[in-house]
Amino acid sequence: MLLFLFRIAYVAMLVGTAAISVSMLYENDGNAVVIAPIAILGIGSLVLATDVWEKQKQITTVSAVYFGLLLGLLLGYLFSLAIEPIVENSFPDKWQMKLLTRVLITVVCCYVTISTFLQTKDEFRFIIPYVEFSKQTKGGRPLVLDTSVIIDGRIADVCDTRLIDTKLIIPRFVLQELQAVADSNDRLKRNRGRRGLDVLKRLQSNPKLELEIHDGNVPELRTGERIRVDERLVIFAKAMNARVVTNDFNLNKVAQLQGVDVINLNELANALKTVALPGEFMNVRVVKAGDQIGQGVGYLDDGTMVVVEQGRNLIGQEVGIVVTSVLQTPAGRMIFGRPDTRASGSHTPLPGGSTNAPAPGTGTAPPVSGTDSRVGGTAPRDQSKGGETKS
Repeated sequence: MLLFLFRIAYVAMLVGTAAISVSMLYENDGNAVVIAPIAILGIGSLVLATDVWEKQKQITTVSAVYFGLLLGLLLGYLFSLAIEPIVENSFPDKWQMKLLTRVLITVVCCYVTISTFLQTKDEFRFIIPYVEFSKQTKGGRPLVLDTSVIIDGRIADVCDTRLIDTKLIIPRFVLQELQAVADSNDRLKRNRGRRGLDVLKRLQSNPKLELEIHDGNVPELRTGERIRVDERLVIFAKAMNARVVTNDFNLNKVAQLQGVDVINLNELANALKTVALPGEFMNVRVVKAGDQIGQGVGYLDDGTMVVVEQGRNLIGQEVGIVVTSVLQTPAGRMIFGRPDTRASGSHTPLPGGSTNAPAPGTGTAPPVSGTDSRVGGTAPRDQSKGGETKS
């Protein structure tokens, strides 16, 4: 709101300046009375349009341009003083050459200083001499996205939930790698690259998200050597004091060894999967046979793998099972269970997962093996330890 009021005041001052120029030049020159206000309004409108168009400004860029311009003017003036005697001796009767030389030297000096400051703006701390302000970021530390997590696409769904309120940074070399994948001759790689570009477009159009395409120019990367993208990503994140978001297991380990914090999207997805405790009841559809004899395999809605003991003859059916154990692996969570043989209508497992309830319509307990000393009844042994199925 304050910026909007400031822009309105700026427009009012432009109009007032144009009106003053008309009143000052009205009696002197008929052409100037038209050209002057048009030039004032045109230059002012161009400045305002540039400010509105470039919304995301960085203090490092602005300060680099300002100080580069000041230093360029100073150097241009000093060099002009040194070269003017030579120009006067070479062209004694042409004073225009003296003015032209001064302008040329000033323009060249301004270009060199501004270009140098812009290329080294990440190292530039000249707002107040000998004082370096701590970097202010929105929320926590910024997140640097890897190519694998962009192609995966789940990061866009996570951002839609507004769980992430920090800046997302995509280095230029990651974008180039993604474009190279999209231009690959392999159809599968080409589709993955195009999917990644679509995900980037989705992230960029999210109004609640701050996304930055960074040039990736940090001092640690200016070695002149060809460095792999993963190594450059780790070095860049360390220089920016950021965290890396990836699905790559090897990149995860390398980054941790170099002291860079990593967010593994697969670990995040596993942490949000359904929590199952031994003895709980759940329904699952058995879709295929397991690796061990008699095992059936099903999946929950979130992709969690469920191994059903003695469930091979139940393939294609949705059955109720009692959870016997849960195995957490780096690849995900696996749930082991057995078909529920309790009386119909009861969905509360007995203590310890016991199945002493009579079978439907019989009034007698089904034959089981093994004993459960906690309830004094019988219960089948947990066969998941000896018959685990690899995911």
